[in-house]
Amino acid sequence: MMQIAPNKVAEIIILAREGDRGEAELDAFVQRLSEEEQAELVALFWIGRGSFEAEEWDDAVQTAIESASAPTEDYLKGSPHLADHLEAGLEALGIDSSVVEDDLYRAG
Repeated sequence: MMQIAPNKVAEIIILAREGDRGEAELDAFVQRLSEEEQAELVALFWIGRGSFEAEEWDDAVQTAIESASAPTEDYLKGSPHLADHLEAGLEALGIDSSVVEDDLYRAG
């Protein structure tokens, strides 16, 4: 199902919560993701905000690929609720985002 590692999503959540302080790092992190990972990140965001259901994962990823017209990092930063939507997307897919984020904090 999901190819992007949950710890990568958690890193983006953490950077998004930092606001302006983490913006350059967020941009660089998202830019280093593969095209597939970026599409999945957008799909996860959409699931988290309720545009797609978790069962529509493949459709959400395909739509993200087909509709990409701006850099992924710019598109995602356009939402003031980016971190919340990504967390909700992970939860919808059965991944406890707080556990993944806590693991990153402990490792960092």
